[in-house]
Amino acid sequence: MSGAARIEENATCLGCGCACDDIAVVIDGGRITEARNACALGVRWFGDGSLPGAVLGGRTAAIEDALGEIATMLRAARAPLVYLAPDLTSEAQRAAIAVADQLRAFLDSFTSSTAGEGILAAQRRGRASATLGEIRNRADVIVFWAVDPAASYPRFQTRYAPIPVGIHLPNGRKDRTVIAVDVGGQRGPDDADVRIQMTAEEEPLFLASLRASLAGRTVGDAPIVARVTELATRLNRAKYAVIVTDAESPPPVPNGRADALIALSQSLNATTRGSLCTLRAGGNRNGADTTLTWQTGFPMAVDFSRGVPRYQPEDATLPRLARGAIDAALVVGAASAIPENVVKALGGVRTAVIGPRASEGAISASIRIDTGVAGIHESGIAFRLDDLPLPLRALLPTPRDTASLLKALGTAIAAQGARA
Repeated sequence: MSGAARIEENATCLGCGCACDDIAVVIDGGRITEARNACALGVRWFGDGSLPGAVLGGRTAAIEDALGEIATMLRAARAPLVYLAPDLTSEAQRAAIAVADQLRAFLDSFTSSTAGEGILAAQRRGRASATLGEIRNRADVIVFWAVDPAASYPRFQTRYAPIPVGIHLPNGRKDRTVIAVDVGGQRGPDDADVRIQMTAEEEPLFLASLRASLAGRTVGDAPIVARVTELATRLNRAKYAVIVTDAESPPPVPNGRADALIALSQSLNATTRGSLCTLRAGGNRNGADTTLTWQTGFPMAVDFSRGVPRYQPEDATLPRLARGAIDAALVVGAASAIPENVVKALGGVRTAVIGPRASEGAISASIRIDTGVAGIHESGIAFRLDDLPLPLRALLPTPRDTASLLKALGTAIAAQGARA
């Protein structure tokens, strides 16, 4: 490390939804050379902090001209889409929402394609949830349902559960029982104290039988009942049980899992205390849901076409693109993180991208404007997977600030007149 290097303590990593805020970032020569405390996923997310700063596809490289062309494209559209991708501050997300409202556009995010089922289930049933701090301090029985956090959330087990010492768990891992529920090829942690296995076809009946067992009833055939009884007994004996699942499991995720796990966590509270912890991927995804809800009342799939926000979760981005109901799109954020099926569906739509590495993305777009990454180049707020807000601060200069650019786009749209 050179004498000119500096260390930024307590930086927040958005490599996954855990949003670890204890990262010491070493910056030397205008680049990130080390991210201390970060897991391998976090190290990849920080990278060296370098970004392109291009404006591509417009008639000139002038940012004002590019914004004017995007404004013209979106205003001319019959049914425009504003799509939120990851790596945005909540301030940038709010600015994008304002653009969608101004355009009377359809507004959506990656959530509708990745974690929508769980959100809809929570809206139907409610949800027994907890902060990660409460899980760390209270959970003595942890059930990892078809997920091993080591793969996609590497520091979850060391920062929150089961390893850390908690207020009510002074011996850390020794005070906890870890149960891995394997569903087909989706396995729980290798070092679990108890392992329960089932096929994907057995899962719906197993969950229904488990809820019945917690209520003192028996449902299901003998092989399932034996496994259900073992798990139900351990859950009933817990002082505080938490069920951990991945809200963004790779497909195919069985229909009904999210709903059944919410119901299970609620059933736990009839005999003990318990909660459901839904893991989310990085880039401030929870922030998109939270900011959308704050601004419109809904977490995804918001239709402004009538001049007021309407909730359309059954008719989100993919169905609309499939039937040709979108004729222009503005993608805001890291387009490289958009699900492949969405990228493919956007192929025949006039698209502009504003976000980190927009100039290098594979998505087909007529105009691309590079901006900074939330928490590396841009300050603001992000939300952890338990919906706790955390501050972000810029560690390096940004090519362009995303929120400011979107506000300028709104001004360009207004200058061209309101859409009918």
